[in-house]
Amino acid sequence: MEKFHHLRCLKLLQALFILSSFKFSVGEIKNTHIVDDSRQIILIERFGFAPDGHVTISLDHVSWRSNEPAAKLYPSSMGFCLVRDVSFPRLLNESMYADNFCVLSSKYVNLVFRFDKLGPDSTYNTSTTIDEPDEYNLIFGNCQKEFLVTMNVHTEMYNVNNGEKDFLPAGQTPLPKFYFLCFIVYLAFLAIWGFICIKQRKIVHKIHLIMAMLLVFKALKLICASEDKMYIKNTGKPHGWDVAFYIFGFLKGVTLFTVIVLIGTGWSFLKPFLHDREKKVLMFVIPLQVIENIASIVISESGPVEKHWLVWNEVFLLIDVMCCCIVLVPILWSIKSLREASKNDGKAAEILRKLTLFRHFYVVLIVYLYFTRFGIAMIESVVNYIHEWVTIVAAEGASLMFYMFIFYNFQPIEKNPYLAIDKDEEEEEEDDEDDA
Repeated sequence: MEKFHHLRCLKLLQALFILSSFKFSVGEIKNTHIVDDSRQIILIERFGFAPDGHVTISLDHVSWRSNEPAAKLYPSSMGFCLVRDVSFPRLLNESMYADNFCVLSSKYVNLVFRFDKLGPDSTYNTSTTIDEPDEYNLIFGNCQKEFLVTMNVHTEMYNVNNGEKDFLPAGQTPLPKFYFLCFIVYLAFLAIWGFICIKQRKIVHKIHLIMAMLLVFKALKLICASEDKMYIKNTGKPHGWDVAFYIFGFLKGVTLFTVIVLIGTGWSFLKPFLHDREKKVLMFVIPLQVIENIASIVISESGPVEKHWLVWNEVFLLIDVMCCCIVLVPILWSIKSLREASKNDGKAAEILRKLTLFRHFYVVLIVYLYFTRFGIAMIESVVNYIHEWVTIVAAEGASLMFYMFIFYNFQPIEKNPYLAIDKDEEEEEEDDEDDA
């Protein structure tokens, strides 16, 4: 019994961590399809309301069935309610431990309507105003688990600013302008990088061109994010910009991890080739990035309504941790190789400079990965929902500083000791490769 109790606690903590760590699609006009679902609590949407917030819900094709022939349905045992985000963990805890629990009767929820108000054609439309601004979760509650529910749910959540509807949550209102500002910054970054590469074209390596591609994909992702948020803000729909955002986000993610791995191996500037083991690392990371981006899209687009949403989150977290660990390995190999070379090579001072850079790169990468994965989640957990944009600013600021570190230290500058391929090292590496 005690083991079962601990297991339920772990499942509850896992669900709370995932729900607090991931931002699923919010603030849009949404059409949700629920098919043969018997869950007690189905989280439809999360939204941050300003003082003049509104919720509109429309249902059609509502039906239910039970595998128990003797089961009798009480329509009032099903319905929709709103719960403050800060109270949602308590509601989940109550659902796991309270006897005869019914979410619609919980003290933590504000009831919107029950199914006993459904029309004869199994449809219902309702609209309500939020009197107390806060971040709320819209929930469907089923207090008769023996019944499987099927229905189409149309929801609109928005705030009213100057008489106009704003479909972005209160904490995301500044994001369209912020993302556009970031786009301008990365355009300038790309222009400076292009100028450096053209000026130093005689010593530009392939890695520098891949780094330029990274800036291109990052800038395109940001402009798509800006347009996506702007259209959602004004119309409630992304109008295709979400697709472009996912495409360039995927390309940016793959290119970023590729750049990290290639720099970690010293390819193109310390040595003109990759070992088999380094090629395997690269070919392992790229497919993982593909799977991670697929999981991210499913998480964002489906939301917790999807029965396997938590599983997709677990897949995303697992793969993300794996990628973060794998990209550190080539850097450790390079550090070890340079450390050994410094003991035997006559050019100890030059090798020591390279070793110092790779050590700094290793530390900065760990700090960047830790901050963008765990630090941002911690910031998100303490800031008020009105200031949700602060976490985005922190994440983009960390990314920009990380990019600046990489591009500054590995830029194509003449007589840069870090970018000079040592012929003796090259021959030794080739001999080692042949021996392997």
